[in-house]
Amino acid sequence: MNIKKVGNVILAVKDIDKSLEFYHEIIGLPIKSQRRSWVDLGTNGALLSLHPASITAQHIGSSIENGITIGFLVGDVKSAVEELRSKGVTIHRDVVEKDAGLNAVILDPDDYLISLFEPVFEDKDQQSGGYHGFTPA
Repeated sequence: MNIKKVGNVILAVKDIDKSLEFYHEIIGLPIKSQRRSWVDLGTNGALLSLHPASITAQHIGSSIENGITIGFLVGDVKSAVEELRSKGVTIHRDVVEKDAGLNAVILDPDDYLISLFEPVFEDKDQQSGGYHGFTPA
């Protein structure tokens, strides 16, 4: 097998319209393609794909310890959290400082965890700065 890259991360969601609003309107991911039962979000790298969850199977949320967490790089995690909080997004864990940078965790409409990470580089010229808000790298 010769895997070239991760193509997409697929989320089974209870309400595709509500999840599309969250990821596109609130988070700001662009829609790459859309059908009624499938939406691809993103432009570069792996896509985030939404599709309807089974209506008969139990939906199990995530946990940092043993579930799926979607990670986004942001330029300013503190202003990203403030912006998302003002839009009614649930903050699962507020901003904490780690060795590699600042991190916060929010919840999507299906209680999937989303990690927002602002890396700290030794070379400050690499640091994405000079803008505020939630802007995935």
